[in-house]
Amino acid sequence: MRHTARWACGFREDEGSAAIEAAILLPALIMFLCMALAGGRIVTSGAKIDAAAEDAAREASIHRTAAAAQSAAQAAAAESLTDQGIHCASTSVSINTGGLSVPVGQIGTVTATVTCTVKLSDLLLPGTPGAHTLTSTATSVVDQYRQRGD
Repeated sequence: MRHTARWACGFREDEGSAAIEAAILLPALIMFLCMALAGGRIVTSGAKIDAAAEDAAREASIHRTAAAAQSAAQAAAAESLTDQGIHCASTSVSINTGGLSVPVGQIGTVTATVTCTVKLSDLLLPGTPGAHTLTSTATSVVDQYRQRGD
């Protein structure tokens, strides 16, 4: 009988410790989850921004003039980001169309750089910035035997 009473007293001393452990561990687990979500958002957004830069470079490389290439690349990048569900706080697309001015028969390239600011503020993670800026650059070859614009 005596052992039962001792065990019961020992058990009562531990009452509430689970609640204290939960109060200590729960915020750390929530922060870890939020950091994992932020990391996942950055990685998936980076891959989608890479695809948008590739689309913009390819679209620019099939046009004959620098002006047409610029506007087509802007539209292609915007459409690619929209189709992939990326909502950028700000977006910029810069195109280097120097490859369109090389003579026919020589290889030229067009380079597109897409910059997107991805919002992280909706994750409510303390200590993280409200947004993260991602940049991707892609290059596409201009057909060396196709006529170029003036």
